[in-house]
Amino acid sequence: MINNTLAKRYAKALVQLGAEEGQLDRFREELAGLNHLFSAGTSLRSLFADPAVTAGRKRGIMQALITKSACAELVGNFLMLLVDKNRVAFLSQIISAYDRLADERLGIIRPRISSAFSLNDGQVAAIKSALEKRSNKKVEPQVHIDTSLIGGVVIQIGDTAFDSSVKTQLKRIQDQLQKG
Repeated sequence: MINNTLAKRYAKALVQLGAEEGQLDRFREELAGLNHLFSAGTSLRSLFADPAVTAGRKRGIMQALITKSACAELVGNFLMLLVDKNRVAFLSQIISAYDRLADERLGIIRPRISSAFSLNDGQVAAIKSALEKRSNKKVEPQVHIDTSLIGGVVIQIGDTAFDSSVKTQLKRIQDQLQKG
């Protein structure tokens, strides 16, 4: 819980800076690239978590990463702050919180659309259009195939699910038959 609160606090500060500079999307791209570097191998993460590595060496390594990835100055300063405060271990959580907060600020929702079969572009566009009308937000769907659904679609937006799958309908019928 503390980690999520901490991550959200750092992410909120970076979103505010990004919004002021009009660079929320650029910051998102840069953070995603850095997150990929940190999640690609455990050596980089473990290096920043290692208490035997001096703070100066950690700063040097982070500065080299910032220079190599050509980050915006604010993102670079933010990453150096994480090193100084020994918060690099929370980078992936901070980036996840950043993505959520930036989407909220930009009026974007990213529903997870699960279907038993591949959806064509027309079907995805129809779902997207319906969700945009209902939410009054820009919709960027993430489509996944889940063969266990048998048929139909499940749309997950945050904590809300719209489930019209055959699997769920069969489960409801089974429950009703068992109740009598």
